[in-house]
Amino acid sequence: MSYDFDPELAPFAARMPPLDYADPAGARAALRAVMARQPAYRPLSRVTVEDRTVPVPGGPGVTVRLYRPPARRGPRPALVFPHWGGFLTGDLETSRTAATRIADLAGAVVVSPDYRLAPEHPFPAGFEDCAAALEWTAGHADELGVDPARIGVGGFSAGGGLAAGLALRSRDRGGPPVCFLYLLFPQLDDRLATGSARAFVDTPMLDRGNLVLSWQHYLGGGAPSPYAAPARAAELRGLPPAFVGVCEFDPLRDEGIAFARRLVAAGVRAELVQYPGTFHASVGLAHAAVSRRMTADQIEALRRGLGA
Repeated sequence: MSYDFDPELAPFAARMPPLDYADPAGARAALRAVMARQPAYRPLSRVTVEDRTVPVPGGPGVTVRLYRPPARRGPRPALVFPHWGGFLTGDLETSRTAATRIADLAGAVVVSPDYRLAPEHPFPAGFEDCAAALEWTAGHADELGVDPARIGVGGFSAGGGLAAGLALRSRDRGGPPVCFLYLLFPQLDDRLATGSARAFVDTPMLDRGNLVLSWQHYLGGGAPSPYAAPARAAELRGLPPAFVGVCEFDPLRDEGIAFARRLVAAGVRAELVQYPGTFHASVGLAHAAVSRRMTADQIEALRRGLGA
């Protein structure tokens, strides 16, 4: 199938085949190689980076990486930011560039959990790690210089699915209040019944075949939970204000659009942006004007949503 990619992205599309989720170890190595080629973000201010170990009920504990902007008068907002990678790839280094940029330009303390990966650790293991990171951030707000009323959750792709699940869990279980939800090309629906999930079988970076494998690995044969697949949530009322960004030629496009529309219908303030000519994770091609727009929109949305 041919696609009308943005002219600045088109030359790279053929060079960015999907990762092979049938081989988790190989996919992890491939993602590490992709991320190693990304240009590092050089912060304008001094962002300090520190790893901490956070206890997880019934689990071994999870390492979280803290990105802290320079101290300012009064407490700062925070963003719990799970990394992307289809629930089975990625690590603390995956989100370093994005997390550093957010800490620097949005002025937020970014908390990035190194959650357990499928298929070795299917849902809810990785999700519980992320939930522990959110609980820990709220419980240590004073130590971190964070305003507990301004803690958001966000992520790209699978990280966005984890973030949406965290917002649902906090609403349902009276967990730490989440003030904002940021989702960029989020992975939300295991049913794969949308038009884009059916049509895009050969798109760069992510296609239908890998989506099927991703969900199989993550769910591990268990019954789907709305915390694993937030599109299955029966009710979205009570979720925080949200920003949802989707890519035009991405199997995940339509589930992101549907989720944003459901948020609006539920009375949640939500902003939806589709980026024309883009494909899954093409924001990593930072030279393109549309990628710069995606990044600028991200920072502006987080500044507004977190009250930075």
